[in-house]
Amino acid sequence: MSESRKRQPAELAESAGWVDAASSPNDKALQRVSPVRVLLVDDQALFREALAVLLGVRADIEVVGEAADGAEALHRAAELAPDVVLMDLHMPVLNGIAATRRMRVEHPAVRVIALTTFDDDEEVFAALRAGAVGYLLKDVSSVRLVEAVLAAARGESVLQPSVAAKVVARFAQLPDATAPPPPQPLVVPLSERELAVLRLLAEGESNREIAAALFLAEGTVKNHVTNVLAKLGARDRTQAALRARALDLL
Repeated sequence: MSESRKRQPAELAESAGWVDAASSPNDKALQRVSPVRVLLVDDQALFREALAVLLGVRADIEVVGEAADGAEALHRAAELAPDVVLMDLHMPVLNGIAATRRMRVEHPAVRVIALTTFDDDEEVFAALRAGAVGYLLKDVSSVRLVEAVLAAARGESVLQPSVAAKVVARFAQLPDATAPPPPQPLVVPLSERELAVLRLLAEGESNREIAAALFLAEGTVKNHVTNVLAKLGARDRTQAALRARALDLL
């Protein structure tokens, strides 16, 4: 058979560092053969050295390099092609959040885990928005850190429990884009057009200005305003705006 034959899926998986579980009865899925390549990024040399020793005893993890700031991390990532980057956030030259954002663009296959001493909301959400797939604190146990590195290499996300709680709490505050709008507390609900008129009315717009904004005739706007006042039981535009806010219509 020609050497240029099409490679089979199993061969492609093996060349990428994975082997079919059929060759290893203890696993249920593809098992990684080559170790996870890790880049350590922290401005404290002693901490990097400790991490390197900790992870270096693992056969399934290979520390391929270190960097002391975000700019160096980007250079080293291009040079070493790591699978996972353990990224400190507070560093000179280029901080970890900025480096993570650039890493996502310049090296999209690299998985970044933020490893820091800070867990305030601003740091957490800035790192996650930048593209980090995980967020751990430096007091994490060695077992948990190893699990996080391996999980990130598998494409999973890893969060410190306290950080996960913050994410869940923030998510619960987000509006449900798929949920229908709540029913209006009015006997006769306002139409979409009347709501649009009401919003502009509440901003102090005149009938002429509302007509221009909504591409309507001024007489049509006047009729809508009359209907809005009647449905809200308001005697004038100011009272209509105040009542609409009280009823969460704006």
